[in-house]
Amino acid sequence: MIDKAELLRVPAFSELPDDQIEWFISQAEEMVLNAGDVIFRPGEPATFMLVVLEGQIHARGELSGENVVLSFGAGAVTGVLPFSRMKQVSLTGRATVASRLLRFPTSQFPELIQKMPELVKRLVAVMSDRIREVTRVEQQRDRLAALGKLSAGLAHELNNPASAAKRASSQLSQIMFRVRNASLELGRRDLTPPQRAQIEGLESLFVQRDDPPPDALTVSNLEDELDSLFRSHGQNDLWQLAADLARRNVQPQLLESLFATLDAGTARAALIRISSSIEIANLLKEIESSTSRISDLVLAIKEYTFMDQTPIQNIDIVKGIENTLTILHHKLKRGVVVHRDYQKVPLLVNSYGSELNQVWTNIIDNAIDAMGGKGELHIRTYREDNCVVVEIADNGPGIPPDVLPHIFEPFFTTKGVGQGTGLGLDTAQRIVKTHRGSIQVKSNPGETCFQVWIPLSEDA
Repeated sequence: MIDKAELLRVPAFSELPDDQIEWFISQAEEMVLNAGDVIFRPGEPATFMLVVLEGQIHARGELSGENVVLSFGAGAVTGVLPFSRMKQVSLTGRATVASRLLRFPTSQFPELIQKMPELVKRLVAVMSDRIREVTRVEQQRDRLAALGKLSAGLAHELNNPASAAKRASSQLSQIMFRVRNASLELGRRDLTPPQRAQIEGLESLFVQRDDPPPDALTVSNLEDELDSLFRSHGQNDLWQLAADLARRNVQPQLLESLFATLDAGTARAALIRISSSIEIANLLKEIESSTSRISDLVLAIKEYTFMDQTPIQNIDIVKGIENTLTILHHKLKRGVVVHRDYQKVPLLVNSYGSELNQVWTNIIDNAIDAMGGKGELHIRTYREDNCVVVEIADNGPGIPPDVLPHIFEPFFTTKGVGQGTGLGLDTAQRIVKTHRGSIQVKSNPGETCFQVWIPLSEDA
């Protein structure tokens, strides 16, 4: 038999009247457990509240796609609490050591609320604390998941230009060796000033040209024509050089003069040097383009996160949106066309660092997922009275009417287990509210539009 003093040592029951304690004990069932005994299993109806008198129990299982272990020692109250909406057990509860519990049936909750209002008040506080803790953990997981997705995308975006620059650098060292040998060969030749000027002129002409690359058919025809030209002058092994020049849209007639004024060996050395110089110029352009892309990405990351900047400042809304699009480029490039309609006058809002960028990221990322990675994204900004309005619309399937009222609720998600925590739009709404703004959504089949209102700063 449970002693009243034993139950009064449980914090939730301390200093409660004796008659209430006696009533609670009379309605509860004592459980004596050995280490390893199972108390509840996933899928069972949630029909009890547990008070741990002695020992310890562990609840283990999967919540929101992640494995969790919860520990409850002596003095803890767990299971279903008053006003909880839990209908089914989702974890496995097991005693880790010899333990004693009180098992109180949920069917007695209506009478419990009447007879022990102070206990109910305390248990509601316990439940509120647990909800806050779960919310905090889920928000942290959501941030980490979002950070992981962005990091993976950025790693891919940075890897492409970095790999291109590395590849170009490697090719550059090989071509520099080739152009050095060709230059030495030309230096050994007794060239007249007009002949040197002819070689240098052709080299400068081809290096400075910035023609768009020809199509595959044109390249194939040019390669055949150049190879025929070289063979007609006894150069039967320059097929690779013919292919390189064809990709750079070099016309055969421009090279005829070399064979007309130079002997075969000198013309061959001149062709190798000219081709190598063209390759060097193009590789340098590729390295410059790749490193510029890396620099642009690093700058976008710094501006997206407001690294090295004060936390509260005037933010250009359009600049933040563009930085977000840069960060999400790895998802957009798979088949999403972005249509921009920005007000030309800068729209400034007073913002807490990168918080608003989290709003754009959550909305745009959801839109991309809704469209299955392929579709049209329309982004519009304009001024309405003393507010900036940002509209982000997609042509996905739309949000079902029964889902629409719940999309801003914490933990609500239509994604599969492990794919979403249901905190993205809840986070977006909270951020917008901290900026004294509002967020609305309209959705029909084929169009979903989020509208965000943020008060303009005084400087605007």
